[in-house]
Amino acid sequence: MNTTRKGLATRLIHTAEGHQPGAVPLTTPIYETTTFVFDSTAQLQAYIEGGSDSYFYSRYDNPSLHALEAKLAEAEDAEAAMVFASGMGAIASTMLSLLSAGDEVVCSAAIYGGTLHLLQSFLARFGVTTRFVELDQLRDPTFVIGPATKVVWFESPINPTLRCLDIARVAGACRTAGVLSVMDNTFATPFNQRPLPLGVDLVMHSVTKYLNGHSDVTAGAIMGSRELVERLIPARKLIGALLDPAAAGLVARGLKTLEVRMERHNANALGLARAFEGDRRMSAVLYPGLASHPDHAIAAAQMRGFGGMVTLDLPGGFDAAARFFDRIAVFKRATSLGGVESLCSLPVLTSQYGWTDDQLASAQVTRGMVRLSVGIESLEDLIADVDQALG
Repeated sequence: MNTTRKGLATRLIHTAEGHQPGAVPLTTPIYETTTFVFDSTAQLQAYIEGGSDSYFYSRYDNPSLHALEAKLAEAEDAEAAMVFASGMGAIASTMLSLLSAGDEVVCSAAIYGGTLHLLQSFLARFGVTTRFVELDQLRDPTFVIGPATKVVWFESPINPTLRCLDIARVAGACRTAGVLSVMDNTFATPFNQRPLPLGVDLVMHSVTKYLNGHSDVTAGAIMGSRELVERLIPARKLIGALLDPAAAGLVARGLKTLEVRMERHNANALGLARAFEGDRRMSAVLYPGLASHPDHAIAAAQMRGFGGMVTLDLPGGFDAAARFFDRIAVFKRATSLGGVESLCSLPVLTSQYGWTDDQLASAQVTRGMVRLSVGIESLEDLIADVDQALG
């Protein structure tokens, strides 16, 4: 009997683990591991004391995430990026890292519903005050920033009205007042708009949307200066909002086609908006690329393209929107946005669900709005679908 031969379980667990000599991958490998091995006490101690580039535990960090973060930082002209398990994970980690009890956030009243509820329902319990301001007030934040204000949080284009703010003006007012500006750039994407060179301190993305682009990953990201991004590290570790390595690999793959996808999204959305602009069956077609849009000049000055989102405002209120929603066929009835497939949603049942009439009015959202995420299908099919759904 061979007493030196290791047991079957030992051999199956340890054989061929680690890097394989001569295997140079074209794409970044997925490090789907919970923990990382150290060679010695000295190496472990160097990591613990901050003097090593080794990896320790995947809730802390992972090479697959580092590879994705490098791509995202490059996309947004940022020094650094940090990815999270969702857009809300990114928002919550940022808020908890930048704010303390007694601080105030100035936030656009027209904001993603999850952001509003986090500020209004959760952070308020911990002594953080939020002042929701209307779009016209936020056009010059100099007059809304107070002595307790630490962060101004805004979107452009705004969900679901697609109103736009002069990003450089908002960011400049924040810099002058010594207040951090954080902008949600999900709708525009880095292909169409780069807020950091315009002076914004941090850019947030729901990576779930256009950056991934295929409706199969939930993720979020924050980009900005290395100093500000590194302030988020403790929150991500302790909250546990780290993105799974396999999901990071899918996002990295999706990013490779971001430019070509956005060119098609932009063209299809503009074509659809133009096809129905002035149609008597609706009150308004909202799209920043139309000259009739109230913020077209602002959007044209700071955007390369106008994105893939179009909002229809139907006369007849919610009943009319519901009829349209039930009749749509090529557009799929689903929440979210930014995938290759076209989606249709009703804001008052999704991102603005539960908002009061006053909150809806402040955000300029009506109950007759239908939000379209225009995909990359044939434009003729999308136009025909909207036409038949209008009746």
